Amino acid sequence: MLVLSRKKNESIVINDDITIVVVEIRGDKVRLGVEAPKEIPVHRREVYDAIKRSAAEQSDAAGADQTS
Repeated sequence: MLVLSRKKNESIVINDDITIVVVEIRGDKVRLGVEAPKEIPVHRREVYDAIKRSAAEQSDAAGADQTS
């Protein structure tokens, strides 16, 4: 894992087309802005995990239907 220090309005760039900007720092919370091409999905981790769980459940259900 790469760990970086950034201040408000500073950013990092990933692969020439994704930019992460520190928008605000308030207490123990940091607000980040993400600029990425529309075809690249960007989710909070908990949302990403829920999407993956849902896809796995649908895949398991489809597999069970085929074996019946």
